[in-house]
Amino acid sequence: MVEDNKKEAARKKSLGELGELFAIKAFVDNKFDRIRNLNDKSMNEPFADIECEKDGKRYIISVKARNKYQKNGKLNTRYNLGSNAHEKALNAENKYNAVAYWMAIQFDRNSFSIYFGSLKELKGGKAIPVDKCEKGLIGEIWENNKHHYFDFDYYTNQ
Repeated sequence: MVEDNKKEAARKKSLGELGELFAIKAFVDNKFDRIRNLNDKSMNEPFADIECEKDGKRYIISVKARNKYQKNGKLNTRYNLGSNAHEKALNAENKYNAVAYWMAIQFDRNSFSIYFGSLKELKGGKAIPVDKCEKGLIGEIWENNKHHYFDFDYYTNQ
C-alpha cells in the first residue's frame, strides 16, 4: 500500500513536470519572452510555476496538467488551483510585478489540449472549469486534441 502511494505520487509529480515542459513550449510558440520556470529557482513557489512576458505585459502562471479522464472514465472537468489560490496569486502578482494567469493542460493517451486564461476570469472560483474551456466559454484554446508522440501509459490514471 505504501509503495502504491509512492508510485502514485511520483506519477503525479512527473505529469506535472511534463505539463510544465509543454507549457514552456506553448509560450515560445505563442511568442512570449523571458520565459522562466520558477521551480528551477525554488521548488513549490506559491501559486506560480512560470513567469514570462509578452508585449510589455508580465505574467505569472499556474500550470495544471491532468489526465483528460478520471479513473472511472468520466471527463476530468475541473482542475483545482489549490487552497487560497487567489490570495497566493495576489502575493505572486506583487512579488513579480505581474498579472496572474492559469494554464490547463489536458492529456489523453495520444493527444493533448492547452487552455490559457486570466485568474480574474474564474471570478473567485478555486478550479479551472476545463469543460467550459473546451467549449470556448472561458480562456483561450491554444491546442485542441493535438497528437503527441510519446508513450503515455505511465501517466494514465490507474
